[in-house]
Amino acid sequence: METIEYLKNWMVEHPTAVNILRYLVWVVVIILVISFLRNFVKRKLPDIAIRYKSQKAIEILGYLIIILVTITYFTGSIKDVTIIIGLLTAGITITLQELILSVAGSFYIFVVKVYKPGDRIEMNGIKGDVIDIDSIYTTMMEIGEWVSSDNYSGRIVKLSNAFVFKGAIYNYSQDFPFVWDEINLPIRYGGDLERAKSIVRNTADELLSDYVKQSITQWQTVVKKYYIEDAIVEPTLALKLTDNWIEMNLRYIVDYKKRRTTKHLLSEAIEQKIRATEGAVELASTTFEVVRIPGVKLE
Repeated sequence: METIEYLKNWMVEHPTAVNILRYLVWVVVIILVISFLRNFVKRKLPDIAIRYKSQKAIEILGYLIIILVTITYFTGSIKDVTIIIGLLTAGITITLQELILSVAGSFYIFVVKVYKPGDRIEMNGIKGDVIDIDSIYTTMMEIGEWVSSDNYSGRIVKLSNAFVFKGAIYNYSQDFPFVWDEINLPIRYGGDLERAKSIVRNTADELLSDYVKQSITQWQTVVKKYYIEDAIVEPTLALKLTDNWIEMNLRYIVDYKKRRTTKHLLSEAIEQKIRATEGAVELASTTFEVVRIPGVKLE
């Protein structure tokens, strides 16, 4: 009891010292909170760049709050502790906005069904197959980059779920798991054009009939769900006259995962059938052909 009475008397007699002690307690509390937040971010953010920036922002925010408390505590302009707590909360919200957006993005992805594991998407300039979605990151198996066409590069990419609010998301497989692709064939002038058109059309019909049947039903579902015009899913052929050859443009529909394989099979089959015409139809090239050499007279 004597000790308690002594402390009470001392606090009454030394108000300045008491204020300094209270101030130090607040500083220690703020430092402990900032330290906790830094460790929390370190554990939850595997991306080194985002983690580094978040930790630095928290550290700077802590210094600003300590300066604010130092200036206002002794001047008495802020006496209500709840105001300081409110400022601290607001600062934390601003500092961790990327993390908060990521968590909100995960809810948005699952509720709106923007994409799901197994979908092929392109987001923030990165294309790949979604292999996992957690509360902060979307994990993708990357395709493209230094690898041609739609093949896996072998890299696993983690993207913040916050990107669903920041830009366009291209989904290759949602509602309509097909894409349109094209092949351009240069045909030499002077050949049997009707035979060439028949070769291309028949080859496309043979190899793409299954895709056409499957896509018709899928496309009707898309037309009913969205405000969109009907489209032709059967292979179409268009001709274009150039200075060097007749360009045949074959447009067709294909499974989004089999675009490269299908283009290879079409090109190979068409080339073999054109070669079988024994010159009636020929593919053109940009090579130069000398058709006549002028005579030279020597005196």
